[in-house]
Amino acid sequence: MIERVLENYIESKFFKGKAIIITGARQVGKTTMLKKLAKKKDQSFVFLNCDEANVRITLENISIERLKSIIGTHKILLIDEAQRVTNIGLTLKLIVDNFPEVQLLVTGSSSLDLAAGTKESLTGRKFEYHLFPFSVAELVQHTNILTEEQSLEKRLIFGSYPDAINYPGEEKELLLNLTNSYLFKDILALSGIRKPVQLEKLVQALALQIGNEISYNELGQMIEADKLTVERYIDLLEQCFVVFRLGAYSKNLRNEVKKGKKIYFYDNGIRNAVIQNFSPLSLRQDTGQLFENYIVSEFIKANSNQIKHAKHFFWRSFQQQEIDLIEEFEGDLTAYEIKWNENKKVKFPTTFTNVYQNVQTNVINKKNYTDLLVRSF
Repeated sequence: MIERVLENYIESKFFKGKAIIITGARQVGKTTMLKKLAKKKDQSFVFLNCDEANVRITLENISIERLKSIIGTHKILLIDEAQRVTNIGLTLKLIVDNFPEVQLLVTGSSSLDLAAGTKESLTGRKFEYHLFPFSVAELVQHTNILTEEQSLEKRLIFGSYPDAINYPGEEKELLLNLTNSYLFKDILALSGIRKPVQLEKLVQALALQIGNEISYNELGQMIEADKLTVERYIDLLEQCFVVFRLGAYSKNLRNEVKKGKKIYFYDNGIRNAVIQNFSPLSLRQDTGQLFENYIVSEFIKANSNQIKHAKHFFWRSFQQQEIDLIEEFEGDLTAYEIKWNENKKVKFPTTFTNVYQNVQTNVINKKNYTDLLVRSF
């Protein structure tokens, strides 16, 4: 089993009188990780799967006495897919406040209902973390750097979901099933969207615009929706951990873009499933986009896994000078250019370096990406 970076950190939070909440997309390994940790402490812990209707009904209107009968003498209660329970926050608060000796573990595949239901009622009562598909650091730890570097093309095409890693040769079918069953059906069920075709067209449009600034107005024209609808759909996709936005970095200089947005997918395999293109790199025209999406998403994973709290942006001037990725951490800036071709010469814009003189600059390519992404693991 591939060990997750967060495991030891999460285990250190056990039995401190707070719920431990793990969010993340379906099939990234949330339940597997928590079950593994729970078994260390309580071999027969209580597991409640909220995908089951009877479990949802039970948790929606539960009493302390009913909870006592369910938990019994166990020390761990794991509630899976908690976002499916109406007013889940009140139930979780009831458990934390009345069973301080019991460690409550919670997973959620969407921040939609889970966040809305826990934000107020669990204030000061939870540790919350996000689990992503496997990071390059986790895969390197499981094998070694050379093996992982040799698998780079697979990562760019099939991504890093556990199923895509653990079932070689079955990646295409598994990713298409995951996309069809979760990306559209689950999101539609959770959100009540009335025009699923619009959402599907939007996701496809975003998949084809990786690395480019997006315009809500232009996207609206493509899917025949207004600007506000497009923004709402993108918010929804972010809350379901399908895509994330990268904002423009600016210190209010006149020649800097301030309000631009780029959108990336958390996983390359999901992106390629959306456009149904799993062709090898030799037959593709979007290798540079795939590599950029992979690298940016890996930075997001590393930042979260290491509890680093860095901020990430892109930078562009009105003269079309651009830097792919800016990381801001504790007042320090690092600028990254992401290039698939290691022989391509890169010069960082003087418009940027003259103003931000203490910035560190790095070029990431297919020859050195593991050095930069695994260095702090």
